[in-house]
Amino acid sequence: MGLDIRVPIGLMFGILGGMLLLYGLFTAGSEMYAVHSLGINVNLWWGAAILLFGVAMFSFGRRAAARRANRPEGGPTRHVS
Repeated sequence: MGLDIRVPIGLMFGILGGMLLLYGLFTAGSEMYAVHSLGINVNLWWGAAILLFGVAMFSFGRRAAARRANRPEGGPTRHVS
């Protein structure tokens, strides 16, 4: 089993969050935020939050894959003290 589910989920959320963040940056001075969301650039802030979640999921998945690769063959999978 090679692929951890956190890697594609992290990529999906990272791409979506990056796109939303860029859209929020390009529409930063628009009046739609003043009319519809009390002056808060919702696209910018939620894009940053989703991007951060995606990066965290991707890094957790890659870190787990690196730990599995460094584990000795036939050895214990968990250390109990």
